[in-house]
Amino acid sequence: MIMKGQKISDRYQVIKSIGEGGMANVYLAYDTILDRNVAVKVLRGDLANDEKFVRRFQREALAASSLSNPNIVEVYDVGEDNGEYYIVMEYIEGKHLKQLLKKRGKLTVSEAVDIVMQITDGLSVAHDSYIIHRDIKPQNIMILENGLVKITDFGIAMAMNSTQLTQTNSVMGSVHYLPPEQASGKGATLQSDIYSIGILFYELLTGKLPFKGENAVEIALKHLKEPLPSVREEDPEIPQSVENIIIKATAKNPKNRYNDAREMHEDLKTCLEPERINEPKIKLKYQEISDDTKVIKQVKEEAKKTDIKNKKVNNKISKEKEEEKDEVVVKKITGDDLKKQNKTLIKLASIFTGLVIAITVVFVFIMFMSNTKTIEVPDVSGKSLKEAISLLQKKGFTIADEEEGVSSKEIEVGNVVKTSPLAGKKRKKGSEIKIYVSTGDETIEIEDYTHKNYLEIKGNLEARGLVVREEPESVEEDGEFLENEIIRQSVEAGTSLTKGESITLTYAVVGFNYPDFTDGTYSVSDVELFCEENNLKLEVVETVSENNLEGTIYNQSRKAGTPVQSGANFKIWVYVNSRNEEENNSDMGGCQDGLC
Repeated sequence: MIMKGQKISDRYQVIKSIGEGGMANVYLAYDTILDRNVAVKVLRGDLANDEKFVRRFQREALAASSLSNPNIVEVYDVGEDNGEYYIVMEYIEGKHLKQLLKKRGKLTVSEAVDIVMQITDGLSVAHDSYIIHRDIKPQNIMILENGLVKITDFGIAMAMNSTQLTQTNSVMGSVHYLPPEQASGKGATLQSDIYSIGILFYELLTGKLPFKGENAVEIALKHLKEPLPSVREEDPEIPQSVENIIIKATAKNPKNRYNDAREMHEDLKTCLEPERINEPKIKLKYQEISDDTKVIKQVKEEAKKTDIKNKKVNNKISKEKEEEKDEVVVKKITGDDLKKQNKTLIKLASIFTGLVIAITVVFVFIMFMSNTKTIEVPDVSGKSLKEAISLLQKKGFTIADEEEGVSSKEIEVGNVVKTSPLAGKKRKKGSEIKIYVSTGDETIEIEDYTHKNYLEIKGNLEARGLVVREEPESVEEDGEFLENEIIRQSVEAGTSLTKGESITLTYAVVGFNYPDFTDGTYSVSDVELFCEENNLKLEVVETVSENNLEGTIYNQSRKAGTPVQSGANFKIWVYVNSRNEEENNSDMGGCQDGLC
């Protein structure tokens, strides 16, 4: 278990957990050598002893490190430390597309096209090297504040010419974005990524997934059998050219899809041009629907024909009865008539019986798939994390990707205190169990942290349950304190704090502080010069003043005394006189509303 404050390979200082995956957990860390924040992906402890998973994890690093593109997360380092296999990557400050969709619901057409163009641009580099991502989904697409898209987690990527995985492990992506060929157990190709991009494109435009179901099997079957719903039926404002791209990308027959990401990218470039918006709906060249789907269609059509035939027979009988009443005619039925009627009845009975059997089989299958065994959550308190995970998994439960630390005087640090749901509760097989791990006694004795790295101390104290507040203070380059060293602390050494209490660490930042530009001694040109010297992006907001305060700076976006960081945005608010508007009017020769 990786704890806050822990150092990996005596270099990467763990600050906090930022994500969990099926194979690995991801942490924000500080690279103490290159002085930068990085993301460290660490193979999960329960998988580190599995040689097959380790090989796949190492292949991820090799595959991703060979790719260079602004839309792909960069890989810096790969290694092993005390049995922990890790990859060090570029740290991205942004949110993934799933978070964006939860907030926005759906995106505009231009936004969705831009995002998918960036995804295909990044993947085209991978596809050029015959590397398949195999797990394209919104959670693996990060978007920065400036709109830049980054593809993450080539966790199940592999070179097409490398050793293939077993069939059991060939279907590994999220089932909602799973290509039909992988759903049927076949291997992935470059066009498998194209299908997943198409499903993602559909979700960005509509805010919903095209196929839903109560379990993974049901969703996978829909990917295999059901046609994709039309995005234009969801939103008629979506251009036909855009729907055509989705139709081609999500074709069930790979022959109908784009050959690779680069080909799809080129098509996206022109899809919003006026001459393409109302282009004809695309017709796929190769057969799409499988034989099984044809059988289902034929059964439905036969059922419709039978229903129509039954209605005709019933109408005919009713009509004959009415004629008998009106005309009092007794009709003699010959032997041939009886034979014909018997044949018709036998035929109808056979069709009806077949339909009943088919419906019963489908119903039993659905009931079988949805019926899940209920099992009792075992008591794993006091056990090591590894033992607890092993016991819960053997019982049939899945484990939450992140454990939570809780204070305990009785349970040894690192061992399990409790689970959620609690021991003894009954849950369905496959339910997720969250594990709570002991962080020890709540009392933390504060030491003298002066001259120590604030990131390392902050991580250690937060891991023990304290709230750490940071205050940067500017220092000279050759002064007493180095960059990021703690200058002072708000709590004296020797003091004991309990979990939840706070401490403030003031740390050194080499460079300048922002002056107080509102003290009346600075002009706008002074601020412009300051920003130019320190590589700051300046924005000046003007406010009309009627008190002759022309040029007075009355507010600034960054507090005086805050350390200056190169490349930051800085804003000031300045008064301008209303007489400027009067001067503009006088430039018109004193004429207003056509009068002089």
